[in-house]
Amino acid sequence: MSKLWQHPYVNVFKHLNVAEWKKASKEGEVSTIMDKTLKSSVYRVTGSVPAGNYIQLPKTASQSLGLTGRFLYLLFKPIPGKYFVVHLDVATQDGLVIRISFSNLFREFKSTATWLQFPYVCHAARGSVQELASIGNHDNLGPAPAAMRWTVLMLDLHYILSVYLNQRYAYLKSVRLCANLFVKNMFTSDMEYEPGLSLSEAKKTGVLAYGVTPMPREMAFPVPKGETWHGRYDFVRFPSATKKPPFDSIQRGDKTTQVSQFAEPGTISPKRTEPKEVQTSRPIRNPVSTINHITSPKRALHKRRPITASLPPVGVATATSSESSIAVQPVGDEVHVYAHPTDEVIVHRHNEETGKVSSVRASVPSAAGPIRSSVPKQSAPRPPAPVAKKSRHRTLKPDPILKLKRIVGFGGSTTRDALWTANGQEIVYPCHAVIVAMETDNGHQRFLIGHTDKVSALSFDGYSRLLASAQTGSTAVVRVWRFHNGECLSVFKTHVHSAHSLSFSQDGDVLCGVGKDGHGKNMVVVWDTSRVTRGGNVDVLAKAHTDVDIVQLRLAPHDPTRMVSCGRDNIRFWRLKHGSLRSAPVSLGEYHSMEFTDIMFPVTADRETHAAERKLVYASTRSGYIFELNAADISIHHVRRLLPVDPGPHREKPTFHSVAGGIAVNAIHVNESFCVTGSDDGYLRLWPLDFTSVFLEAEHEGPVTAVRASHDGLKVLAGTTTGNLGILDIPTRSYTTVMRSHTDRISDMSLDLTRAHIATVSADHTIRVWDMTNFKQLYDFSAPKECPCAVAYHPSQQVLACGFENGRVRVFNVASTSLIAEHKQHRGKVVGLTFSPSGSYLYSADYFGTLVMYSTTEPDYAIIRVLGNMVARSEAHAPHALTMSEDSRHLAFIGPSDFTVSVVDARSLDEVLRVDITSMEPDVARSVVDRAVRVHFSPAAARQLLVATSSNRLLRLDARTGRLLNEVSNIHRSSCSALAVSQDCRHLVTAGDKVVKVWDYHMRLDINFQVFIGHSEAISGAGFTPDGTGLVTVGDAMFLWDVMANVKKPEEPGGRTPKKTWHEADPGTDEPIHDVRDQLLLDTSYQPRTAPIPTRYSPPNFSSIHPTMNGEMHTDELRSETESEMGGTEVLIGPDLTDRTDEETDTATDVEYHIPESLGHSHRVQPHQRVVSPGKKAAGKVLDPRLEHSSTGHNQPLVKKHFVPREKSSNLAQRRYTAPPNQAGLTLQAVIGYNGNGRGNMVWNSDTGVFAYTSGCVVILEDLNSGEQKHLTGHVEEVSTLALQNDCQVLVSASGSRGLVKSQVCIWDLQKNTCRQVLHYHQHDIVCLAYSRDDRFLVTVGDYRECTIALWSTFDYSLLTATKTSLPVHDLSWDPFNANEFTSIGQAGSIFFWLVDETNNKTVLNVHEADVPKEILQPLSVVPTPVDFTALCYSADNILYVGGSNGVVSAWDTRQNMCFMHWTADSGEIGVLVCKAARLVTGSTSQRLKLWAVVGVGDMRIPTQFNTTETKGLTMDDEMVLDGQVTCAAFDDTMDLGIVGTTGGTLWYINWVERTNIRLVSGHGSKINSLGFSNDDYFATCGEDGSLHVWSVQDREQTLQFQVVDQSCTCVAFSSRAHPPPTRMGSDDVSSTYMVAGYSDGTVRMFELDSVEMVLKMHPHAVAITAVTFAADGRAILSGASDGLIAVSSPTTGMTLRILNDHKGAPITAMDTIFKQDKDYGVTAPILWLATSADRRVSVWAADWTRDLCELVDWMSFPAPAFDPDGNVVRKTDLAYYNSLPPSLAQFVPDDPDTVVYTGYGMQRQVQYYSLTHRKVLRTSALTNWVQTMDISPKGNLLAFGDNERLVKLMDFQEGSFQDFVAHCDAVHLVRFTPSGKLLFTVAHNEIMVWEVSL
Repeated sequence: MSKLWQHPYVNVFKHLNVAEWKKASKEGEVSTIMDKTLKSSVYRVTGSVPAGNYIQLPKTASQSLGLTGRFLYLLFKPIPGKYFVVHLDVATQDGLVIRISFSNLFREFKSTATWLQFPYVCHAARGSVQELASIGNHDNLGPAPAAMRWTVLMLDLHYILSVYLNQRYAYLKSVRLCANLFVKNMFTSDMEYEPGLSLSEAKKTGVLAYGVTPMPREMAFPVPKGETWHGRYDFVRFPSATKKPPFDSIQRGDKTTQVSQFAEPGTISPKRTEPKEVQTSRPIRNPVSTINHITSPKRALHKRRPITASLPPVGVATATSSESSIAVQPVGDEVHVYAHPTDEVIVHRHNEETGKVSSVRASVPSAAGPIRSSVPKQSAPRPPAPVAKKSRHRTLKPDPILKLKRIVGFGGSTTRDALWTANGQEIVYPCHAVIVAMETDNGHQRFLIGHTDKVSALSFDGYSRLLASAQTGSTAVVRVWRFHNGECLSVFKTHVHSAHSLSFSQDGDVLCGVGKDGHGKNMVVVWDTSRVTRGGNVDVLAKAHTDVDIVQLRLAPHDPTRMVSCGRDNIRFWRLKHGSLRSAPVSLGEYHSMEFTDIMFPVTADRETHAAERKLVYASTRSGYIFELNAADISIHHVRRLLPVDPGPHREKPTFHSVAGGIAVNAIHVNESFCVTGSDDGYLRLWPLDFTSVFLEAEHEGPVTAVRASHDGLKVLAGTTTGNLGILDIPTRSYTTVMRSHTDRISDMSLDLTRAHIATVSADHTIRVWDMTNFKQLYDFSAPKECPCAVAYHPSQQVLACGFENGRVRVFNVASTSLIAEHKQHRGKVVGLTFSPSGSYLYSADYFGTLVMYSTTEPDYAIIRVLGNMVARSEAHAPHALTMSEDSRHLAFIGPSDFTVSVVDARSLDEVLRVDITSMEPDVARSVVDRAVRVHFSPAAARQLLVATSSNRLLRLDARTGRLLNEVSNIHRSSCSALAVSQDCRHLVTAGDKVVKVWDYHMRLDINFQVFIGHSEAISGAGFTPDGTGLVTVGDAMFLWDVMANVKKPEEPGGRTPKKTWHEADPGTDEPIHDVRDQLLLDTSYQPRTAPIPTRYSPPNFSSIHPTMNGEMHTDELRSETESEMGGTEVLIGPDLTDRTDEETDTATDVEYHIPESLGHSHRVQPHQRVVSPGKKAAGKVLDPRLEHSSTGHNQPLVKKHFVPREKSSNLAQRRYTAPPNQAGLTLQAVIGYNGNGRGNMVWNSDTGVFAYTSGCVVILEDLNSGEQKHLTGHVEEVSTLALQNDCQVLVSASGSRGLVKSQVCIWDLQKNTCRQVLHYHQHDIVCLAYSRDDRFLVTVGDYRECTIALWSTFDYSLLTATKTSLPVHDLSWDPFNANEFTSIGQAGSIFFWLVDETNNKTVLNVHEADVPKEILQPLSVVPTPVDFTALCYSADNILYVGGSNGVVSAWDTRQNMCFMHWTADSGEIGVLVCKAARLVTGSTSQRLKLWAVVGVGDMRIPTQFNTTETKGLTMDDEMVLDGQVTCAAFDDTMDLGIVGTTGGTLWYINWVERTNIRLVSGHGSKINSLGFSNDDYFATCGEDGSLHVWSVQDREQTLQFQVVDQSCTCVAFSSRAHPPPTRMGSDDVSSTYMVAGYSDGTVRMFELDSVEMVLKMHPHAVAITAVTFAADGRAILSGASDGLIAVSSPTTGMTLRILNDHKGAPITAMDTIFKQDKDYGVTAPILWLATSADRRVSVWAADWTRDLCELVDWMSFPAPAFDPDGNVVRKTDLAYYNSLPPSLAQFVPDDPDTVVYTGYGMQRQVQYYSLTHRKVLRTSALTNWVQTMDISPKGNLLAFGDNERLVKLMDFQEGSFQDFVAHCDAVHLVRFTPSGKLLFTVAHNEIMVWEVSL
């Protein structure tokens, strides 16, 4: 009897429909009443005689319920003052019927061979008067008390029969509920449910893993708000753990035993105890002395200590004392505190991600003292809280240890089902027993696992919310899934052996299927699935048997009661009516002998399809006929035959069936536009609905059996019998293969550890090579007449060896796909093939036991030795009969018999060891002798040999002696088919029983393995990936699993993840857990935490300090000296450079530059060079500076700290037409945004209020109180960094060089806001600026391309001296306590302490390079990458803090230039360090900002400090997570307030006291694509990163932000306030503001700003959208895409109203719309709109959306030369050439709709004014440059342009005169006037500038 339909539970009353009393009977006083407590109807059974008043289930005693559930749940309530009786008749497996009765009539337990009578004790409700009165009364038997509550009674029927009668439970036969009681329902289930526990609580606490399941909704009682389940109802389970008499009674348990949830499964029943031994030989003592001994108080073993009186506050709520400890239970978090009499507290923290519990021992301080943490000696894992007892079972961690990542395979049982989701982003297809959902964009897969056999059919509902799947086999079932989360909602039997077709209704309420019954007839079944989403059952609505053949069945999309089917010689229409299925055949006439293959209702995007269209049905045949049927009159409407145009030569492709003449069609899909067919000839074809021609066709390698078009009709999915899945993109006519797979079982696999490739061989006669990174197929070797069965990859070469069933061994060169060698030495099937790990030899073995050895060094892989009868003769060992040791010394195999394992020398094949498996059998009687079936060498470190035997044992042998080390029994139920061991010997993988088991290799745990399902056939191979993070298993398909124990989980941003301060002890050992003090304990509380023990270092040797040499040196002398010092190696001296021009030399100062000298030596890094200036010389005397800026040869640093300018393709225009200031038409009013690409490009002084930052090439001075801005313009390129003098009077900014533009260091007078001086010295970018403490010196640092440090005098800003460093410098800081000392840090952990020496007349630099402890330079990742120092800052008491790219912060003593401690401060690169008032702030690339207390760090330099066991110098006080990596920071003197900048383009105001962060300045971190206005109140910008920002025009503050992940937002537009779009859902609110945005995935999203939500999402395009706008009246949304298609969509429904393809082939560049006013263009429509494409074509349309009218008014084409602006010939066939041309732009004149203004690439640079009434260009205006953007002022008097030469051009509309404005540092690609025309917004990359229009 099948149990599947009874899972997870059976509602008995509903199953029998008790309300109708047809399947159940009642006798006596049985009535239905409404219960106020349950708020539902219940049955009341009353009467003076219980035997005469009852409810009988089922109706008669001869019938049987047949319920197999182990647990019976009865929801009832005894009637107060009465007796009741319940009888249960259960059947045993021996066919015996046992009656189980319980009643409050029974006084004691009685039993016979066929009857068990249990007393039922009715307890009064807890807290009631009756309960209090019954205290002390041990006899609670009798009538039910007055205060009775509703009760859930759970009986374990399996336990009752097993314990009391020693019988095995089979099923529940009948139930009789006798008076007097109320009963609500009854359920049976195999699951143990826990009342009062919700699903969310169960998931949160993790008790689902312990078998505890929340009560289903149908079984649950209502609980009012504020009450608990157990406080309102009773839960009685039998058996229970209660000890109260009478024994063997059914009664409510104690409070301590009642809540038995979270106990391990199977432990709810009382356990039988072992019998105790009694010593009867000892004489009994005197009875009196015995009594005294028992009753006298026992002597205390230890002195009783007082219980801890109080605990420090740790965030807990209540405490309960128990003996000598206090247990504090948590409230909302996972913290459990146990305080013992000893002065320490152990805090246990549960990690929800890993499931582990960490234990931290902390001493209990005084009442006000903090808890000091230390790691306990032992820490046992705890089960998820709350738990009654601590689990002592040690299991394999993490759980699960494997996670399925990818499956390579398609089909299994069927290749006909491949589906699209409704949104077109995923495809769903079966792969044997697994259902795979794959994202088409990135190939990411997720899996629906649960079927036990191959999936035979799939079907979606109309919205892809529900997915139905059927499996093959005799136990065929159907599963219904909630698709978005993969939850299985229902599993039910199909009543057929194999369902081969399923079809869902549009709403998902009806499901139909077809399969074969037990007699081989077709059966059609219809199920009701309307309640499946609410936890209801799936009922059979109707079923029908038929003799006709059915291959496909479809439900009508418009009527779920109608279906159509097709098969051999028939098409039938079905109808469900009154619970029965009736069918009507279609009269085929002359086509009666057709073999129909598929049938389809047309898929329409419009739900309200016309009735005539809904009547059509299309069917395909094997002979090429397409039938068009009329469903209304069940007749043939049209018949067409598809014939090949040119049959040509015979195609050698596998086909199902060959039919002469027509195209054998296997699958068909029809929508409202076209029809798709897949045929035996391997072609996928797109036809018009009249089938007159072929739109598109794509050829495949095999017959196409599955076709499905996406819902938008832009893509077609195709599946073939060869295991391929592909997607045809109709607009681009491109085809992408998304899956290739084997079509038969995979026999073997081998990994290429060098190139991360994997080779597989299959019974489909192919050898395939895959890329393990993405599992794309790289190579395919086919052997049509031979079957490969074994494969091996060479360990270092790209060479593959393959063994075949005919005994041949072939060696292939994979790269060249050529055959290297072929050998025919074997006579039978190759059962083993392997290379030696050294790659010197190849070994093969065959079925007849022959072992062959080959030399891989010979060109033809010559045979070295052949030995017969070596390997056991059996195919069971294939393909893993041979295994090699990692040291290449030994080869092992099973042989010469199945009972022995032999180990031979790998170079000579001489036997060195033979192990007899039969001698290792356990001492048990066996009828069959054990045999070896698998053998595998473990990694070299273990030196062990693993042997799997036929009795499912795993033997671990010493590989040198053969001694048995360990044995594991019952590793699988059947034979083990594969073995694999991880490289670190931590995990062992075995395969068998279609499952994968992962074991602890050392078998030291209580539960050593985890089991994973997914394969539907035997697994033939398993292997770990080279990095150990993945596992590959093959069999029916190829599975890739993530090994979670080795996968490094990235740290999640946005939270404060505590770091572990404990290590797990090695399982099986008593090794204590040691303290980990190299990291800080970062916890979720904000209490200060202690620092790790610092590391001390010895003082450095100061002999390496070298003073600067005064005097001059010739270049040749310098090179000679350098070569002699470096052993003849020339360091940092590149080829001679050309002299500077006079302009470069004389700029800024008269200082003459001298050649560099060698300076500084270290054993770690190369020497660097220094430039010395002897002072000012006579005018005109310039020395040779050739070596100053010689190339360093350094690559761009990998660290984020080093400034790298953003790549640009634009240059500033050399010719500009600027107007005098009093005549300028534009005035820069504001700059929006902050340049997150800069480094240190923000300064703030809390005392003076000076606040400055950069955006592009502009420095902004902003008043934080008023928000007023002042702009410092003068830079041409991007400003990289800023520095502020200590007196806040002077600001310095720096920008790099580009082309003819030199690097600039601008000195700004903040009193006058003018540029005092511009310095030119560096040849490239400047990464750092710094003023000395007394503001006498300024240091500038060049980037990695020059590695220069320049020292300037601030008196006249003359260059005092300069030097070159051997490595790039990342940061520099002056010592605040010594005016002439500074420190620089840089690449490869270099740190230099500099001294400005002014003792002589010349300023020189002395330098010392400090030695860095190697512990600081440990990289973050496993890959060894050099660690750079990236940030530094000085603190009080001569301490310097230095941060590195590995997240380590080190503290240095500047008096001795030595490091005395370090700690890991972050997981990312430290980018910012600020230290004041004994507090340190660190900012990193992990987006974290941390505050540290460093009050006692200076004391750590004292040696006695390390004698203590704890340190108090360093704690982390707080932490914040920002929106990007930190690039700059400034704080006040108390470090309470500060401003921090991030790469996200945001400046944050930080308040540590209030723990708040507020956006001061917001901006885009990526390129801005579009800008739009909503009146003069708001404007919106959208960026490449998918962000959509809404700003206030008045104060330029960001008000809203919408973010779409992994997409680019390309365009944005607002609706008009005067003409908003029609409101949705019939609302009368027309005041809302709507915004529409287009995205790169072809979607359009509409947002409502008032409600701050997305109200509509449309997908009108398949490619990126380039333009979008609302129609002038707001009734339509117009969108244009990069493929030239224009879509008109409804803002109310989101439906696409029409598609215009007039511009197809060229991207849409601009769209505009306007009211027609009183002009007449021959069309009576109120609205005009135009579209411009990149091919210089403009179309003008008239529209009236209320009448669905849209007609073309005019079409304009503008000529252009056949070459681009750079002179390159234009290839019009290449769409990419449009990117090299200036865009085509057109726009209506706001006050004159008759005039269209156009500009674009043409014969001349000009603006053209086109008249719609005259249909010609009336006039033109000349331009100086090709423009990138254009806008017309709403006043109609001005035009604004932006060009690629960084100019903003303002032109008079009438006269054509213009003015140029410069402020941007990149091409201006957006200009927009505000609706009032008073302001102009311009955009270059992510810079937004606001200009006031004064004309």
